[in-house]
Amino acid sequence: MTPETLKYAMIMLAAGVGVPVLAALNAQLGARIGSPAAAAAVIFMLGGCVAALVAVALQQGMAFRLLPAQPKYLFLAGLLIAFYLLSISWIAPRFGVGNAVMFVLLGQILAISVIDHFGLFGARLRPLDLARSAGIALMAMGVVLAQRPPS
Repeated sequence: MTPETLKYAMIMLAAGVGVPVLAALNAQLGARIGSPAAAAAVIFMLGGCVAALVAVALQQGMAFRLLPAQPKYLFLAGLLIAFYLLSISWIAPRFGVGNAVMFVLLGQILAISVIDHFGLFGARLRPLDLARSAGIALMAMGVVLAQRPPS
């Protein structure tokens, strides 16, 4: 593994750690104020401000001018993150943060398989062969087994 690859892996590992923490914090905020939607809106506002500040700090603020010319389907990502945050904020207190995030992981595993296999959205093409299918199946089984109630 190259140093650059290791750096990317560590950043994404930290991002992965952040997902269940985000889910738990936002679910708790939504429960405390009685509105998962309002909690999600606050999180989006804070996240949007931070992202805009980072873009400006990296001298990439002019990129905002190019947004109107982009294909409209690319903005579906905003709807998907809203769906994720709203659903996790509402469901996690009822279903458990662990259960909710584990099923999110299972969905991610299935989605990345299709995206990589077909090279969708500009992703690097990685055909789904037998070894990769077996690894994905093991990951999916691990997700399910990790959330089984104790016997």
